[in-house]
Amino acid sequence: MTKDTPAAADATLRFARNDAISDANPDATLSATFSATADAAGLRSYRHSTTMATREGDPSTVSYTESAALPTVRSGSLAFDALFANAVHEMRQNSVSAIQDGIYNGGKPIGCECFETGEKWHYVWTRDLSYAAHLGLALLDPQRVRNSLEFKLSGYRPGTPATVLAAGEGDGLQILQDTGSGGSWPVSSDRVSWAFGADAALRALPAAERAAFAPTALRALVNTVENDRVAAFDTQDGLYTGEQSFLDWREQTYADWVANDLAHMASAKALSTNVAHYKAITLAARLAAEQGRPALAGKYGDWAAQLKAAINKRFWLPEAGLYSSLTGPHFDGAALHKFDWLGLSLAITTGVADAAQTARILASYPHGPVGAPVIYPQQPGMPIYHNRAIWPFVTAYGLDAAVAGRNVSVADEAYATLMRGAALHASNMENMEWLSGAPIVRHPGQAALDGPVINSRRQLWSVGAYLGMVVRNVFGVDVTDDGVRVAPFITTRLRREAFGGSGRIELRGLRLRGKVLDVNIALPPAREGEADGYYGIELMKLDGRLGGPSFSWKQLEEATGANNGTSVIDIVLGPVRAGEQGIKRVAGQPRETSGATFAPFDPVIAGWSRDAQGQVQLTIADPRNPAGEVSYNVYRNGALAAEGVAAGVWRDTGGAARAACYAVEAVSRASGNRSHHSAPRCVGEALEVAVGDARLRSSVAASAPDGMHKSAYLKNWGAAADQLTVDGLRVATAGRYAVQLNYRNLSYPINTGVTNAVKRLVLRDANGKIVAERIIQLPHTPPDTAQAPVYSTPAIAWLEPGVYRAELGDHFNMSHLQSNSVYGGAGGAQPVNRADIGGLRMLALD
Repeated sequence: MTKDTPAAADATLRFARNDAISDANPDATLSATFSATADAAGLRSYRHSTTMATREGDPSTVSYTESAALPTVRSGSLAFDALFANAVHEMRQNSVSAIQDGIYNGGKPIGCECFETGEKWHYVWTRDLSYAAHLGLALLDPQRVRNSLEFKLSGYRPGTPATVLAAGEGDGLQILQDTGSGGSWPVSSDRVSWAFGADAALRALPAAERAAFAPTALRALVNTVENDRVAAFDTQDGLYTGEQSFLDWREQTYADWVANDLAHMASAKALSTNVAHYKAITLAARLAAEQGRPALAGKYGDWAAQLKAAINKRFWLPEAGLYSSLTGPHFDGAALHKFDWLGLSLAITTGVADAAQTARILASYPHGPVGAPVIYPQQPGMPIYHNRAIWPFVTAYGLDAAVAGRNVSVADEAYATLMRGAALHASNMENMEWLSGAPIVRHPGQAALDGPVINSRRQLWSVGAYLGMVVRNVFGVDVTDDGVRVAPFITTRLRREAFGGSGRIELRGLRLRGKVLDVNIALPPAREGEADGYYGIELMKLDGRLGGPSFSWKQLEEATGANNGTSVIDIVLGPVRAGEQGIKRVAGQPRETSGATFAPFDPVIAGWSRDAQGQVQLTIADPRNPAGEVSYNVYRNGALAAEGVAAGVWRDTGGAARAACYAVEAVSRASGNRSHHSAPRCVGEALEVAVGDARLRSSVAASAPDGMHKSAYLKNWGAAADQLTVDGLRVATAGRYAVQLNYRNLSYPINTGVTNAVKRLVLRDANGKIVAERIIQLPHTPPDTAQAPVYSTPAIAWLEPGVYRAELGDHFNMSHLQSNSVYGGAGGAQPVNRADIGGLRMLALD
């Protein structure tokens, strides 16, 4: 990036064009141009134009004006000042008195002094809001953040049967999991990301408002944490199940066979979601201690420590220097060689990763020509959205991680990505293509849209990302539980490219808990050929008195504020420190034949058999990857059993196991990139008890086969009073067994809704003693799988030889929460927690 500031105070930023997507190259550069006028108070009005091709209907020129009620920047660079002003302006645009979505409240507005999600998204969504608040919004408008966070809380509907209630306190006030894959929670369980926003708001709110919000936050966290412990926690490995946080378009980041069989997504574990649970539990522990509940604080402290250890045990891949993004689902469970920048960054910033892991992650995650993609490697056959994309809010978390690890190279890339995106899009966009940074691209040589499939201007978490970059990273101002910490992270490259010859940058009018602060930073002279690094702090003063880098709230309250009621923090930066420099760069290769940036397609286990010695033989098929370009790794019960094998028949020479479950991944011979795992195949004995079998009894009468069901079934089973038992489940050999329901859930489309059927399965021995009690899920299924068996998530237990009885009882789902009474889909007018049941399966696992 180069900067040209003419005498007329216009400024133009020029950026190298990356034409990996298009063969056309009419110009070697793209540019953004800024001009400004000032009023008597010195507040500026800006005009900002771009030469980048915008999406249809989006402007290439915008205007915006600074506000006296919100902070401004003066840096000697008109462009840098303008981009911050635009982020503030877009925050104001997203500050609304009513929110609206077509599926809620009949499409009519709902009053709320809240933040809406973006130009194309006029509602409040839990994860978008929470990450946006944590990155920057809570610093500038903590009260509106609090309003928005409270909007995402709900108790149970009046009259909810006691049989469906699980854990927690009082009216069950808890965090809403928004509509989503398979009917929402706990297919998705990242509602706990709310804790990031709540933590930021609690730190920034004035004392009286904080005191009012803190008990509500603790109550919501307790109820959420306790209920997720019941429904989404695996006691065997100490991790939480559920979809990856933010990466909620299942085809983009999961194996293609998972897309229509979401019980498998529900049982897999994700790094980002587990780190979000860690954040929620640690915040709950801190608030419990603060509010005089030491026993609860101690319990949650223990849970957090155990979860941190479990994350590091299961997800850390030392050969890659990265945490895996996710595990395989039930009957597999291996950590996949898939990586995402949000999960990795959150692992660093929450302290889940130690210093050595932090350094390796920052040096190992691949960066493209214009920044870090949100996932790596890219998925073949998928359009651009999460796949093949940069999302500014994820880049901002990567910046936070880089600052935490003092990695100058990664921080410089993040600064450049965020400023380039905001400048060339003339807005803080939802996303951009990862090689060109463009808001929209088309297939090479074709008119067809390749993506991003949707892309909104002034996306809330992108706005929060830019604001946080300037306030929290460049100027280094952030709130803590005790006050304010000031620790600017200004690199030599940022100083050269963003501020040029300026010797001073200023953040003016930052309001924190009623105190107005100006932050002035004196920059060292820019030196030709200066080595890359970051500037250390030479001295810091608050209203002329030496201090810092931390200032207590009491110190700030007692500061003189001699500058018309404003206190001034002056910082002088000193010599350059080298910091860490490690970074992995990958060349731009947009086409799927470019194996260096894409994963292989997923292979298939086409069949299995046993040979004369009883050893298992798998048939590995791969119709999509070119012959000779990949080899295969085989996993048995989630552990690597063989690597570098060829397609065709593979024999397990590890012994003639009574039962086992296998999965296969493809590995690119050229790049080493790995596919998702195949659907697992289990070779143990299975006992099937179908509807119509005398061992299966239900309060709902059986329905005859029809166009959707090839055998008898229990139609719409699952009302609170419905009963289902299966007797005579005989176990001859001790071992682990999985009990599942054969089902279909056609309550609503597979990709959305709040009617994931969530049930409690109890296993009793011949004496009536409970030997296992598990929550199982029956997520939405698509109609076109009508003739194929679909199974629920499993209840897995160790069973001794004997005869067992399975009992199915009720639980709750998101449709039982009062806030969803205004939802216009299934589960809105009244709770819906039902599915069509075809029978029960008990499968030997080992």
